Amino acid sequence: MSDSTDQKAGAKSSLKWANLFLGELRDGLTMINMQSAFLMVSKNYTEKQVGVLFFVFGMSQFIFQTPSGYLMDYTDKKVMWLGVAGLATTLLTVSTALFAEEEGKNLGLMVLVKFFQGAVTSLIPPGLNSISQGIVGATGMTAQVSANEMMNHIGTATMVLSGSLIAYFLYPDIGILFIVSPIACFGLLFFLNQIKASDIDHNAARGLTLETKSDATSKEGYKPPSEKKEEEKIVTQPSFVFGFGASKSASASDNGLRADTPIQVLRDPTLLTFVLICFLFHTSNGTVLPLVMQSLALGNGKSGILMSGLCIIVAQVFMVMSAKICGTYSGTWGRKTLFLIGFFSVPLRCLILYFLMSLKGGEDDTASTWLQIVILSTQILDGVGAGTFGTMYVLVTSDISGGTGRFSLVLGLTTAAMSIGGTVSGYLGEALAQDLGYQEAFGILMFMSLIPATVYLLCMPETLPALSKKPELQSMQSIQEEQEKNVQMTPAGGQYVEMI
Repeated sequence: MSDSTDQKAGAKSSLKWANLFLGELRDGLTMINMQSAFLMVSKNYTEKQVGVLFFVFGMSQFIFQTPSGYLMDYTDKKVMWLGVAGLATTLLTVSTALFAEEEGKNLGLMVLVKFFQGAVTSLIPPGLNSISQGIVGATGMTAQVSANEMMNHIGTATMVLSGSLIAYFLYPDIGILFIVSPIACFGLLFFLNQIKASDIDHNAARGLTLETKSDATSKEGYKPPSEKKEEEKIVTQPSFVFGFGASKSASASDNGLRADTPIQVLRDPTLLTFVLICFLFHTSNGTVLPLVMQSLALGNGKSGILMSGLCIIVAQVFMVMSAKICGTYSGTWGRKTLFLIGFFSVPLRCLILYFLMSLKGGEDDTASTWLQIVILSTQILDGVGAGTFGTMYVLVTSDISGGTGRFSLVLGLTTAAMSIGGTVSGYLGEALAQDLGYQEAFGILMFMSLIPATVYLLCMPETLPALSKKPELQSMQSIQEEQEKNVQMTPAGGQYVEMI
């Protein structure tokens, strides 16, 4: 095996294991969901107080997500910033368990903690995915994103299972369950440190080229970026021009590559449609898991805490399967077919929960064991819906941004839409549950979740380059071949004869 292949395999292996530990940390939501159960059971928070924390966390992510993606396109220290973000969100998660007071007496401090946590976690999605694309290139992202998501979900399930068991045996003093966050952070930092700067092609990382620098003679067609600085000239300072004039970053680089300006990127109707869909999906889906967890935790003692933790575990197990299926078949079936399966699983899930809540009776009634198990089983559909979305949204973003040089910026936009959608969903869902009841909340969310599914079905084109009808995706070599063919078809006299 060649040195280049060994180096690539080493980088991909380190990235795989980093994703295992990043699963608990990558967007903060896993521990946010666990915190909602912790704050309501151990600290007697109300649904609306928990909703406020979700709202602030999501708004902070929304504010910082796009700038994080924009800056990640320029930095050549992506691994360092991802590590810093993982460490910071760990400290903020632990501080919640340490400093939260009964009945939200220091709610202001918790709001501030969630604001900073939202800000630092905004670096994780563009950081992780730009590193992945820098190692494997856009053409290798389908398999790599699938592998990333699988390891993320396995890591999340493992950490949540550990935390749930700790909470079960130490109930009602369950704050110690958040010890899993420092453990995950240590593993993340260890494996990130194994990824070398030379493993990442920064032009490929930002989507400026579709493939990493490769060796045509290697088995996998891969060659790591050269360590010679003169061959790796990338702009590491943002222009802040945004398309309203000439800028160094948007002009042709030494190798002839040119990145689109942010304004050019924002004019893409496919991107704008997808951003809207991301917002609508998370507005309807983001609060379903916390409501299911709370419906099981409230009034059921320590068994309810264990069941609420199992909600995440069951979903994560099926998310692993969903990620595997997406990675295996999205390159042949296309993005749209699989995405639609994920979208329409959400209203089905909410419909089932609506009827189950009617069987449960009031929100303060203790559910029987069999009903708890049936409610828990609806998390299979969460694994299908959220699992499919988690993999496919990165792939669709990569498809849309291919060749623009703005992959992290575009990913920041789509993730920001998810953040603001989850923010609205978090507060809306908690308010509906408190004011109308859990059954009515699931009924309203069911109708809301039909909107993004329908919009994607009717308005979103297929983005997989092999199936896309966009003429601009045709390669320059194909254009040249077509021109040569036309020349051969032209009669000797030079007059063109149309072929009928």
